[in-house]
Amino acid sequence: MELSQVQQESEKIIANVEKVIVGKRQVVELALVALLSQGHILIEDVPGVGKTMLARAIARSVGCVFKRVQFTPDLLPSDVTGVSIYNQKTQEFQFRPGPIMANMVLADEINRATPKTQSSLLESMEERQITVDGVTYPLPRPFTVLATQNPIEYEGTFPLPEAQLDRFLLRISLGYPSSLDELEIINRQQFQHPIESLDQVLPLETLIGMQDAIKLVFLSREVQEYITGLVKASREHESVYLGASPRGSLGLYRTSQARAAIQGRDYAIPDDIKALALPTLAHRIIISPAARIRSVTGKMVVEDLLRTVPVPGARPAPGKRE
Repeated sequence: MELSQVQQESEKIIANVEKVIVGKRQVVELALVALLSQGHILIEDVPGVGKTMLARAIARSVGCVFKRVQFTPDLLPSDVTGVSIYNQKTQEFQFRPGPIMANMVLADEINRATPKTQSSLLESMEERQITVDGVTYPLPRPFTVLATQNPIEYEGTFPLPEAQLDRFLLRISLGYPSSLDELEIINRQQFQHPIESLDQVLPLETLIGMQDAIKLVFLSREVQEYITGLVKASREHESVYLGASPRGSLGLYRTSQARAAIQGRDYAIPDDIKALALPTLAHRIIISPAARIRSVTGKMVVEDLLRTVPVPGARPAPGKRE
């Protein structure tokens, strides 16, 4: 696929998802950025704002194989990855794949499962494969995990470890709709939910082509140094115990390529980095105990970095004009 086609195809997906998710174009764009960047999404918000519907709408729009896993304290790793079962007829063990063998996996309320079950996602999220009984199985392409969690409920939950948080490319939040948008939601669901009649607008092969095409987006040396400058500053901030990892730098790099392509550009600019810094870096920052007492959050640190780290002048790729 040509890079110039990405914007047109992206607009089809966004418009289709907005039939279900009303008034949240920026969030839908962020979800699409993660999908094109072949990354995973953590949706952290209160119940009832459309986290599951967002995942289902995106999956339907591109014809993905969609599986949903309700994470509970009694969920086992084999319930996610699959299990080998002995077949008495053939006298061999046969692998029965779990819901992880899909293009898009919704891990609903991921923080309700035990750390052992949460860790069953680690290999799949980073290496795009799973290992069961010593045998490795590749996962289909594209492969995206969309996990949800409630940020205000702590009883009966297990906080995600830092290693797992770092594997999520973006952490996003939908938030409550405005009054007008909420009225529109009510009217659209008078007879049936819009998700039931949502059509596929792109074949899966086109999405894979878009994922490959965004890698052609150009980032100047100055923009690359802005990315590494932000990440380095996160490690040196006075309120931070542990800053963003190199995976954070790579995440900003790839998502800025996707955002530029969605907006019709073949080069990234500092505004792309500034727009993506918060959902890409905030969840990767561990606040020091002293700063936590002062109620400092990762979001506040990233906002401070955006104010203090110098923004370079941007230039398009050689031979191209803005």
